[in-house]
Parts: sequence; structure tokens; C-alpha cells
Amino acid sequence: MLLPFDFTNDPYLLLDFSAMNPDLAPERRPGLDLANTATFTDYVFGKLKAAGAKIGVGGYNEHRVIYRRSKHFNTSDAEPREIHLGIDFWADAGTPVYVPLDGSVHSFQDNATFGDYGPTIILEHHNPGEKPYYSLYGHLTRQSLEGLYEGRAFNAGEKLGEIGPYPENGDWPPHLHFQLMNDMLGLKGDFPGVCSLTDRKKFLAICPNPNKWLGIAGLP
Repeated sequence: MLLPFDFTNDPYLLLDFSAMNPDLAPERRPGLDLANTATFTDYVFGKLKAAGAKIGVGGYNEHRVIYRRSKHFNTSDAEPREIHLGIDFWADAGTPVYVPLDGSVHSFQDNATFGDYGPTIILEHHNPGEKPYYSLYGHLTRQSLEGLYEGRAFNAGEKLGEIGPYPENGDWPPHLHFQLMNDMLGLKGDFPGVCSLTDRKKFLAICPNPNKWLGIAGLP
């Protein structure tokens, strides 16, 4: 269990943040300023309420337009990053996050730039005879980092932290970014959750689809 929702019985909504979503076209919703986190939050949770859903999900390998809100993904010396490498779970701040499989803390830090992960935890997992693999949990509360240390063991089902509020969660509508990696590329406390179109194939090979773990119907 990753979150306290039953994706077999609890209503959830697939959220699309690509250019295919007509709501995100400036001419359709001229007042929808995604750079304004309060406005963005009202949009996300308004969609959930209208659908009678408890949580919104989606985003793996999605070519998103929402990253244009932040310079973190758009620098003058690099190709824009717009391909999402994990699954997002849009739910109320304070929602507990649980460890889905046994693991230990690889690293953690508060990635506090506007549009970044905010408080982030990365776990390391092992299967006998295989190389380690990693899971990343982004946009948590700062309190989730308290008392952590590298190597701390967590059992499957144990509480890891909570979904954070903005602005401490990287200034996003409350959600969990969940991502898998088979190679940390030497990084600690952080790992790209979004890549450029040019790097898409490379990073999708490193970051497999988390839904292979989770099995949520309707997700690729």
C-alpha cells in the first residue's frame, strides 16, 4: 500500500496535464494561471470534487505543459524538460504515505526551489541476486524528513511521511510524486522527475513505469 486508498473500490480521477487537455489552452481558460499555486490547486481539487473522486492519478511518460510555470524546468542553456518520469497522486495535504515494499533510506533532502520536489525521500530496495533499485517520494512535508538517516530500514506498510502543503512541497498543489529508478546516476537526495524530449528514451529506460508495481486500472 502506497496511500490510504483502495484503487479497486475508491473513486479516482485520471488527470491529464498535457497539451491534449483543453482546460490548459490559454484561449479556453484565460484565468487559469498555473504559476499561481493557489489557482492551480483550486483547479486540481475542483476537478476531483466535480468527479466525486478522492484522489487524482496519472502522468507517467506524459508530455506536460504545466512545467512552463517554473524556471526550474526551463533554463536558457538547456532544452526544456517536459516529460514526466513518475506517477502523481493528487490528494489532500497531510495524507499519509506508506512504504510499498521493504527498503532502506538511500538519501533525502529538501529540494526547495519553486517547482522542485520540496522534501524528498529515496529508498533503496533489493531482490536476491539482482542489482538494487530505488523509489522516490517527492512533495512531502518537512516533518517527513525528521529523524531520518541513510540506511534506516522501513518495512512494507510502514508510514514513510505525509503529502506536503504548498509552499513547503516545492510550491505545487498537494500531491505525491512516486518514481522508480534502476540507477541513481551517482545522485543523492534528488533525481530528475522530468526530462527533455531528447533524453526521453534514456530516462524511461532508467525509470520504469511505477504502475507495473501498483496495477492501477486505466493507467498505462
